[in-house]
Amino acid sequence: MRTFLKLIIALVLFVPSGLAQKSKMLSDAELAEITARGRFLAEYDTASWHATDAMLALKPENGTVKRYIARKTDTGWIVDFGRFNETRDAFLIVYEATQGGSPLQFTVKTYDPPQKDAGFFYIAAKAIEVSLQNFQGEKRPYNTYVLPLAPGQMYVYVVPAQTKADVYPLGGDARYLVSNDGSTILETRRLHKTILEVSTPAGIHPEGGYHTHVLTDVPEDTDVFHVLRRKFPIPEFIGTKNGVYKVEADGTIKRTK
Repeated sequence: MRTFLKLIIALVLFVPSGLAQKSKMLSDAELAEITARGRFLAEYDTASWHATDAMLALKPENGTVKRYIARKTDTGWIVDFGRFNETRDAFLIVYEATQGGSPLQFTVKTYDPPQKDAGFFYIAAKAIEVSLQNFQGEKRPYNTYVLPLAPGQMYVYVVPAQTKADVYPLGGDARYLVSNDGSTILETRRLHKTILEVSTPAGIHPEGGYHTHVLTDVPEDTDVFHVLRRKFPIPEFIGTKNGVYKVEADGTIKRTK
């Protein structure tokens, strides 16, 4: 729809004065890092989604699975489903879904009795729990994503879950930097404030979207994720105090103004 494209251009050219105050723009390297994290979130989301479908086909008993955690390996994604043990010093893995030949194909292994893990999945479960205790959201479902970092720390993202087909929530999310033992939040970054329910009316084919940032002055990891999670990705323009950025349909970020 060319009309929609013209609207996007108009919004880019007439950024509100509060956003037009220029400061330092991000470097190409910094933008590439945001793109990489956003792509990771999109892969994590796809892996968790299809692994969960495969696990639910086994009809797990109520209470046996309370959390899922995904981990990217050299051979693909592994998604573990389970819960803390009674003494809370281990994560009990009840099901383990391993990616097959495609991102949509998972094979599930059942552990009976559950396999006790005191390593990555246990630490990640602790990190998710402490992040959720800190997070203040709305009364709606949220998904969590764990991104391991080089020093042994990890980012935990809390993001509104998609609850309707072709309606994509944008905003109302946060990122937590958690210590390498999973017990302490070292940094809290609220990424967006308001949740926008983004949808496209039937028969409309938009060429892009647009939103502004209030809490931060840069594109966020979940802006890239928002573009990539859509069935048909389209670019997203982001107005900030530093100028306007464009997230392309493949997740790369460009400075436009």
